[in-house]
Amino acid sequence: MGYPDLQMDWLKCFVAVVDAGSLSAAAPGVHRSQSAVSMQLKKLEASLGCQLLLRGPRQNQLTAEGQKLLGYARRMLDLHAEAQTAFHGSELTGRIRLGVPDDYAAKYLTPALRRFAPNFGTVEIELSCEQSTSLIPRVESGELDLALVSREHPSQGTLLFYEPMVWVGSAQFEVWRRDPLPIAVYESTSLAKHSAINALALQGRRYKVVYNSSSLAGQIAAVESGLAVAVLTQCSVPPHLKILGREQLLGPLEPMEVSVYRSRASKNSVAVDSLCDLLLRTLRTAVPSQNL
Repeated sequence: MGYPDLQMDWLKCFVAVVDAGSLSAAAPGVHRSQSAVSMQLKKLEASLGCQLLLRGPRQNQLTAEGQKLLGYARRMLDLHAEAQTAFHGSELTGRIRLGVPDDYAAKYLTPALRRFAPNFGTVEIELSCEQSTSLIPRVESGELDLALVSREHPSQGTLLFYEPMVWVGSAQFEVWRRDPLPIAVYESTSLAKHSAINALALQGRRYKVVYNSSSLAGQIAAVESGLAVAVLTQCSVPPHLKILGREQLLGPLEPMEVSVYRSRASKNSVAVDSLCDLLLRTLRTAVPSQNL
């Protein structure tokens, strides 16, 4: 007696719920209603003969069987996407309006686009480099199709990985010894600015904002010139700058939740489907999924 086949749609809904954190948050990503996503999960559980998710009023929790299935489901979906690309990738045309912050562009986006280009050379990509606080509303309004962002809320895209945040300074000037501490910050809505100020407040350390810039280059220039210390994503720290910590009396910082955020308006674009899937396969790492 054979076992029931695992339908790709069931697995897509299962992984979407794990990544998005809830049925309601997962539904737009798989272009289904919340009730349809729930039905797909029930069919998957019935085919396997076990419960995969413990459903609660505000959150879902993976069971041991759900944890076991998750790795298989991701690999099956990745292989399915690769097969689709092998046969249909070269036929894609169109334009993708893509956004990314400066600090994520070189390390994370460039390798992904290098993999995308050979199979989708006829797709035009229009790239915008801005802070996440600017990119997120542009995705929500449909001005951008897709963006790699530091999210503030679980509803802002699918979580890919956690990016460490670090204090940086110039060893030549050692401005971290000053009191009050001179700091360079991004715009007022920046998560990096909030993280820096909260960390200093928890330590009871006095500080003074001496430099404001919305660009990564501006932050680095402030540190290099000895004006201030700054908080940067670890991936963007130039090798000639010093990462600071307890030795300099600077406490730890909360990491950024990096996600891929897609607009509702792009849901019918096969080109955006392909790039979004590639970003998920290329950049997604194991993230805690016990409490969804």
